[in-house]
Amino acid sequence: MEPIISVSGLRGVVGDTLTPTVAFRYAAAFAATLPPGSVVITRDGRANGPPLVEPIVQGLSQNGARQVFDGGIAATPTTGVLVRQLACAGGIQISASHNPAEYNGMKLFSAVGRVVPAMVGAAVLEKYRTLDVGNPNGSEERGASEARGARREARGTRSEYVGDTVSAHLALVERAVDVERIRARRFRVLLDANHGAGSVLGQPLLERLGCEVTLLGDKPDGQFAHPPEPTEENLATVLQQVTKVGADVGFCQDPDADRLALIDERGRYIGEEYTLAICADHVLRATPGPVVTNCSTSRMTEDLARKYRVPFYRSAVGEAHVVDEMLKRGAILGGEGNGGVIDPRVVLVRDSFVSMALVLAAMAERRLPLSALADELPRYAIYKTKVSVARERIVPALDALEQHFGDAAVDRLDGLRLDFTRADGNRSWLLVRASNTEPIVRIIAEAATEAESRELSTAAAKAISGLD
Repeated sequence: MEPIISVSGLRGVVGDTLTPTVAFRYAAAFAATLPPGSVVITRDGRANGPPLVEPIVQGLSQNGARQVFDGGIAATPTTGVLVRQLACAGGIQISASHNPAEYNGMKLFSAVGRVVPAMVGAAVLEKYRTLDVGNPNGSEERGASEARGARREARGTRSEYVGDTVSAHLALVERAVDVERIRARRFRVLLDANHGAGSVLGQPLLERLGCEVTLLGDKPDGQFAHPPEPTEENLATVLQQVTKVGADVGFCQDPDADRLALIDERGRYIGEEYTLAICADHVLRATPGPVVTNCSTSRMTEDLARKYRVPFYRSAVGEAHVVDEMLKRGAILGGEGNGGVIDPRVVLVRDSFVSMALVLAAMAERRLPLSALADELPRYAIYKTKVSVARERIVPALDALEQHFGDAAVDRLDGLRLDFTRADGNRSWLLVRASNTEPIVRIIAEAATEAESRELSTAAAKAISGLD
């Protein structure tokens, strides 16, 4: 059984769909697409990460000897910074993002410090499926103890540890905000790193910004205190902690720290969709310019672009597609509604650290609590569901939906997006996309109220189900 492979990497259950051999072959396939040069490897702190390091190092050597920089435990955006700092040909982050503890994966980075574009990811996948590299010296049989020898030379490839993975990223984030203005406020901050990689940079950054920090899950060992995706349900105990310690804001990261969810000073879950909108509002107030989000992100950021009279663009779903569109449009900010803010001043990667800094900067500059910053934004509700559809029926289903909702503006950028504008000016949208791994379509609807978004999503699901 093959791991789940996206445009910029793979993930799977370690020991099942993700084995040392899979890691070796995928790294070898990536190496075959890279120019000569070094590669940096990092990981998000999961306990099942170290045994994957040596097979990856060996896989990278299949296209000739390379120097490999081992960054140890670091956040995904930090990996992008390290690729540039060390002038590498590419990078690999060992991470399964928000997936449960039994998962791990590999995210691929290009020489510019971004996750690889879709075309590169497709080339790596083709190489992975066709490359004849043999058995990686019995990597399947070697245990974790021998895998710890990843520093030793492997087929001519030299490995060395990176002593400081924090300073360059920290300096870039500092330049994006008014550090002294934030320091003057002496914010109390609760940071929930949940035993992922976020504390490695998160604590020194917040301390540099003059914050009094309460840190949950500081040890990056992958022993998650709650399910790793930072949703309201998963953060129930963290919500209570924010008010208990009297924090001005709660910051909640996923394991590789590229996403950020917000909790306000009242212990209210603000969520991930608001992370991008609050950051966009702050940036656009001072520096108007083009903004990009993917087509499943809340309309809040689009409304802000209209407010500040700047161009707004949508991309297909996926970080790589957002970055492509940002580069094409010269965007000053971009991101996704999963709490992933991309600030090109720092790195072309979703980055929870610049997100934290921008939120604190907004609170400091406007002297408003997080609750007020959130409440002044346009209010929408998103509802999500899914419907089983045989793969051969997906295209006819989308065509039928387009006909069913004949009054909508149609966008086929990624699946089918339908935008509705009522006579009273009320706006809503519906996105229907096929899953890459299952015979289903995912349905996302956003409207002014949850009842409206649920009704729109349910209507779409019924229309699809009625085709069979």
